[in-house]
Amino acid sequence: MQTLLENAKRLYALKANQQLPSYKRYIFDGLQNSTAKITAVYGSRGIGKTTTLMQILQSSPLPFSSKLYISCDHAMFYGVSLFDFVDEFSKRGGELICIDEVHEAANFEKELKSIYDFLSVKVYFTGSSALHLTSPDFARRYSMYHLYPLSFKEYLELEHNILLQTYKLEEILDNHENIANEILQSLKNKKILKYFDEFLKVGAYPFYFEDRSKYVDRIIETINTILHTDLSKLFSIQPDKIDTLKKLLLTICVSKPLEFSIESLARTVGITKSTLYKYIEYLDDAELVKQITHEGKRFANIRKSDKLYLANTNLFEALCVNHDKGTLRETFFASQVGGFHKLHYLDKGDFLVDEKYTVEVGGKDKRFAQIKDMPNSFVVADDIEVGFGKKIPLWLFGFLY
Repeated sequence: MQTLLENAKRLYALKANQQLPSYKRYIFDGLQNSTAKITAVYGSRGIGKTTTLMQILQSSPLPFSSKLYISCDHAMFYGVSLFDFVDEFSKRGGELICIDEVHEAANFEKELKSIYDFLSVKVYFTGSSALHLTSPDFARRYSMYHLYPLSFKEYLELEHNILLQTYKLEEILDNHENIANEILQSLKNKKILKYFDEFLKVGAYPFYFEDRSKYVDRIIETINTILHTDLSKLFSIQPDKIDTLKKLLLTICVSKPLEFSIESLARTVGITKSTLYKYIEYLDDAELVKQITHEGKRFANIRKSDKLYLANTNLFEALCVNHDKGTLRETFFASQVGGFHKLHYLDKGDFLVDEKYTVEVGGKDKRFAQIKDMPNSFVVADDIEVGFGKKIPLWLFGFLY
């Protein structure tokens, strides 16, 4: 174990010498100030979890010898007890360890529990989006931070090297005209719609800024890794079923939400209804798909299919050439708002937000006809820079984080 620790420290020294981005994601301050003994960062692949861990280590005032980064998907950790390794690190003066890809370690939940119960060392770890659902103990025992793909606001900050403000949902609904004008004034050429069109296609994953020409290829690689590695390992999915998951993703990509009933979607994909429900849950857990339930399901077990969206708009570029513009708009809204607010869909209007606000999403000419008699109702319109009254620009909902 001592030799393994020495090798791990050597690899950490090499990684620590690599240049880190100066930009820090929205969860960084919370992570840095966390007083929890064990803190988890979970989210989809490719969104900056590893970079965030390295930034935490870099910002820590502890001596270099007291800190360590490891990744459980490295071959040298195969078959190694995570508890035994962290115990060795702690006994030799270790105080802070960042563990990447923890779900690749054997019996990682039991190992983390033992570390929590018996060792005096501060731990940050990352894992798959689906990780937090495998055991209720995760939510109770550890401090959990969910990292989402880049928001439109974060994309603008990275692309233009500027700092912008985030806004609460209620602030946007109540004061969107002034907020939109403030944001426009902070951009040199004010071309917010040009940047928004770009963001719908690129920039949700931070690796876009590393090699723009290979961005779509990297997304495809990320999808394949999630399917073949994360889901396969966490849910014991057989290799021959991965193609079925891909077919389901492609069907969601080219279809409008609710275009298929569960029965017809199951026939299209070629699986039973019960298997379809299970696969949709897997893809939702992995943050490749977002499912929105009907608002009536809050009160009764009504027979209404869930609306199925891709998890973010950039996935359209990797999965299908032709897609519906309306679906793209709704996908953006669901991806930017759904992480921090409850979403349901309705018979009138597109979304019910936090069981209070009714939202109809559309183009610049979208009217209030469908929701005119509904309280707290808003039209969220694409292709407008500044709204008026209860008509709000779609792009503005990319400033929630």
